[in-house]
Amino acid sequence: MSVDGRRTDTTVLVVDHTAAGRFALGTVLRRAGHQVVAVGSGHEALVELDVRLRKGGLPDVALVDVELPDMSGFELRRRLKARPHMAGVPVVHFSAAGAGPGDPGDPAEGPDAGGEARLTLPASPGEIDAVVRAAVRAARLRADDQAAARRLTLLSEAIVAIQSARSPQELADAAAEGAARLTGAPAAVFVLGPDDELYRGAPRARTSLALPDAEAHRAVVTLLRRLTHGQAGVRITTASAPLWPAGIFRPGMQHDARLVLIPTQDGRGAVCLATPTRGVRRVDPERESLLARLAQATALAAEPLLMYWAERHVALTLQHSFLPQPHRLPELPGVDVVVRYVPASRETEIGGDFYAALRTAEGVLTAVGDVVGHSLEAATVMVEIRHALRAYCVDESDPAVLAERLDRMLQLYHPGVTATVCLVLLDPGTGRTHVANAGHIPPLIVRDGRSADYVKAAGPLLGPGLPHPPPTELFLEPGDRLLMVTDGLIETRGTDLAVSMEQLRAAATGAMPGLDALCDTLLSCFGHDREDDVAMLALRLTHQDVS
Repeated sequence: MSVDGRRTDTTVLVVDHTAAGRFALGTVLRRAGHQVVAVGSGHEALVELDVRLRKGGLPDVALVDVELPDMSGFELRRRLKARPHMAGVPVVHFSAAGAGPGDPGDPAEGPDAGGEARLTLPASPGEIDAVVRAAVRAARLRADDQAAARRLTLLSEAIVAIQSARSPQELADAAAEGAARLTGAPAAVFVLGPDDELYRGAPRARTSLALPDAEAHRAVVTLLRRLTHGQAGVRITTASAPLWPAGIFRPGMQHDARLVLIPTQDGRGAVCLATPTRGVRRVDPERESLLARLAQATALAAEPLLMYWAERHVALTLQHSFLPQPHRLPELPGVDVVVRYVPASRETEIGGDFYAALRTAEGVLTAVGDVVGHSLEAATVMVEIRHALRAYCVDESDPAVLAERLDRMLQLYHPGVTATVCLVLLDPGTGRTHVANAGHIPPLIVRDGRSADYVKAAGPLLGPGLPHPPPTELFLEPGDRLLMVTDGLIETRGTDLAVSMEQLRAAATGAMPGLDALCDTLLSCFGHDREDDVAMLALRLTHQDVS
């Protein structure tokens, strides 16, 4: 629409207490190409703004008389600026010639009283038009600057969340949340691992994001591999609906997708930020620049996470494959043994916890230990310790001697690595028991319905090469249960280990009879959301009539 050949691109709210003034200003502004809405009081102006706000069309500028019948023009501006959704409307105050500093309500009277400009009437049509357009232009520049600052703040917050991610899934979710906040649109983020494992991230508002089926999963993997093959840096492209599976952004809905793609630096993984185009082909360069920066930050964080999780998978597989499963424990004549192994949460690093139950010439040897550290190396050393223990106990049963041999093995083949272990040798025929403890939590003897006490056995951990004391000797009585655990069961950040050990002793005292009941009770009390793996072994003589 145009007026007198000029495009009508702004709407001006004129607030003037005189009808003549409203008519005169309205005529000048319309001839200059503006749309005009005229009211006669501050209250009418606020009502008009409320109506237009509900309809989504606030005026571009308010031209306000300093003298109004119900409030001053400066008071009207204060009220308008106090409303967050209206605060961006620029206000130009006008007054008759002769009004100046010192008049009641003059903008100089308060730091927030004045408007974006001041107009003295009468004024030429050109001057009025110039003042109005300058106020609108300045307001739009301020709004653009504020919007840019908000977007950069959102980008910074998203990058912080991305850098804090502890797993590829957390990373994908954090990036998707950042993309959705930056664009104000649905978003999906895909992190593709070296073995084509696909992590799909969704904003918190849509936590149920899921690819429709296995075929869609394969389609996304194939597309991402093809689009990032041989690529260096960020690539932005559009995947049409036939290539992009339906239901990714909204259940059952098919969209073209705008993809921001970048491989990891090693080229083995890739990151894809996807947003729906909704059929709009117009490109917003600033938006795509922000998404490109978000994708770069995601790819930088993805590479070490993908490497770590691949290593973690190997370590978990190694650790679990070498730990004997409960149903595969060797037959141990005269002894019942129950074991539990509880990995820490997926976000926690792999540990070196282990247990063992072995037959020897002099009885049954059990062990529970923990290699210090959380890494693939810790899991590898754990496996070596278990194999070394199996080999050593073929011709040696004394737990103290075994501890010394394991110590020397670590010094020779893994200098700098340390481990804790508790070794128990039980003669099933007599109940005679020898305990060697190398820096570990000592075993707990649980006497049903009476008490629970730790075995007084201590010694240096494995690795430093310090001498180990002789084993502690005791006799298990009928009904006694011997419990061995790693510190992952009870160790809590900020709590002294001695306090946690006392809590464990009290819980074990009140446990129901039986080995399974004892282990299940302790896991129920202490095994939730642990930050470390938990290994547990409980035993008793089979001739003891305890169910």
